[in-house]
Amino acid sequence: MSENTKNIRFITLGELLLRLSPPNYEKIRTTDEFKVTYGGAEANVAAALSNLGIDSSYFTVVPDSSIGKAAIRYLRSNDVHCSPCIYSHEGRMGIYFLEEGFGVRSSKVTYDRKDSAFAKYDFTKVDFKEKLKGFTWLHTSGITPALSENCRKMVLLAMKTAKEMGITVSFDCNFRSALWGWQEARDCITEYLPYVDVLFGIEPINLRDENGKDLKDGLSMNPTYKEQDRIFRELHKRYNFKAIGRHVRYVHSGSENSLKAFMWYNGETYESRTFRFNILDRVGGGDAFASGMIYAIMRQMPAEEIVNFAVASSVIKHTMHGDFNITDDEESIIKLMNQEFEIRR
Repeated sequence: MSENTKNIRFITLGELLLRLSPPNYEKIRTTDEFKVTYGGAEANVAAALSNLGIDSSYFTVVPDSSIGKAAIRYLRSNDVHCSPCIYSHEGRMGIYFLEEGFGVRSSKVTYDRKDSAFAKYDFTKVDFKEKLKGFTWLHTSGITPALSENCRKMVLLAMKTAKEMGITVSFDCNFRSALWGWQEARDCITEYLPYVDVLFGIEPINLRDENGKDLKDGLSMNPTYKEQDRIFRELHKRYNFKAIGRHVRYVHSGSENSLKAFMWYNGETYESRTFRFNILDRVGGGDAFASGMIYAIMRQMPAEEIVNFAVASSVIKHTMHGDFNITDDEESIIKLMNQEFEIRR
């Protein structure tokens, strides 16, 4: 581990999901088998960081069953510490079905996570001062508060506690329209922002001017540097973020995309290179961007390298099956970041 990351202890919280996907890009309606793996936005970040050598832990609630134990075992196999996790006798394992796109056919996700052990759990029983003791960085996302009122209150409590304890807090907006409405999400996530140090994404967030109009409404899906800089500066002025990152995706087909990113850091906006690539598995790409940026900040890389390392982390994840970015050496990401594709011997 690098000298400037050896004292970092990272923890994230969220729902761990069972992922079922037909093999060989088949459709759900025609398949007679499913590939089994596990994932979830926050778990993906923890696994990526642990593979890069960061001391990473995960807090979730899973059913006290063979499925719940198998899910935790999968995380542990990626060196994620799972001692904070809770096994519950109530609720079930959350599931999502992934139909992987190919060519002009897009990927499709179907959720089956209602009444999961995580969504139903009474988090008032959790002592977050004890749960977060000894950690230096907390991460969560906008998917978690969308699951239930219990989860919404829990995220706010965890963030407030972390802030009081001097822990760096990162948050990925991660809107999922299948889980809640746009304005509901904006109102909820905006309430979290005073407790956030590092923000990923700029929506769904309320950023209203004196006339009540949201400053982001009408912003291009492919913003210019000037447009993005304007939004970053306004967000920073209101919430004093240490860093803000967002990636921009260009969809050429279901199998070929391009990515670039913008980042606010040390009072400036930075723009990455643009990477064009073929896709093996897109799920977890945004989480790989977040983990890449978190890692590069932890490593105290120069700003231009942080934003390019984050994008390269996302790009390399698209070449792997499953939710996790299982890249266990920094050099692989740096070579991609510098667009060096020669064989390594």
